[in-house]
Amino acid sequence: MDWLLRLQDAPHDPEIAHQFEIWRSRSPNHDRAWAKARKTWQLMGEVPPLHEHLWKDAHSDSGAYARQTRRNPTATRRHRRSWKSLAAGSAVAAMFAIFLFFAGPALLLRIEADHMTTTAESRVVTLEDGSVVTLGAHSAIGTHMAGNTRRVVLLSGEAFFEVRPDKTRPFVVGSGGVDVTVLGTAFNVQLSTAATTVELARGSVDVSWNHAAQQADTVLSPQEMVVVDRRTGAMVRNTIAQEDIAAWRSGQLFVNDATIGSVVEQLQRYHAAWIKVLDADLAAQRVTGLYDLRDPDRALRALVQPYGGQVREISPYLRVLSRL
Repeated sequence: MDWLLRLQDAPHDPEIAHQFEIWRSRSPNHDRAWAKARKTWQLMGEVPPLHEHLWKDAHSDSGAYARQTRRNPTATRRHRRSWKSLAAGSAVAAMFAIFLFFAGPALLLRIEADHMTTTAESRVVTLEDGSVVTLGAHSAIGTHMAGNTRRVVLLSGEAFFEVRPDKTRPFVVGSGGVDVTVLGTAFNVQLSTAATTVELARGSVDVSWNHAAQQADTVLSPQEMVVVDRRTGAMVRNTIAQEDIAAWRSGQLFVNDATIGSVVEQLQRYHAAWIKVLDADLAAQRVTGLYDLRDPDRALRALVQPYGGQVREISPYLRVLSRL
């Protein structure tokens, strides 16, 4: 990958092209690693590099450039200096854009959050009122506990709440526009790209969604769950076994009639590698089951194999799910 980035940043530099060819010719493993790096780049959805035609065959380009250097060394030195300046500028701009793409959302989340976890990490937080929140992997909450207000916003991931009773101060959990209001109870809230899921262990909660002119509201009883589609406000209620509520606390992921794409989104919080589903039809298939969060690769295989899918380890940092 380092060679790929260097060749993209300086496609006209004969010295880099020459060094690259020496490296690639040293071992068949180098050539295979180069092929895997380019495949990874393409599978990540990147467009072909602007000057790919110049470095696809770095050896021939370096030879042509070397002949030009021998004919006019002074002009070439000037050209090389200007090109290196341009390449350095584009490299900095590209790195800054990559930084914003990957780190920007995390930085904004860190600014908003009062408590957060990283990949495969969980944490128990005791709030000012004595309520206890268990944060799941890659999750974040913001809290506002002042006067008569007890409000927690789930910013990312999921959390299990054990709320200390206080009839004078309702406890509200906000999650992507969905509000869960309680006095004293225990429940789990999970936030995904398109939906908010609430699972009730004990007590009673009011789940409401209010967006523009649309409103929806339901009251859950113990061992009930609801999935709120935040695009439409549609609420789908189901029963859930007590042991399956917030099963992630014991290293399990329970899903009920969920799409493979949404389950992958949850497993992503427990996997250090980036997971990409290339087959949209596969991502849309629905599953119900219990998956092992302690072995996310095994969970991915169990998730897609019933539909003829496979999990390919492109690199330590990328998993690709497809039917091919």
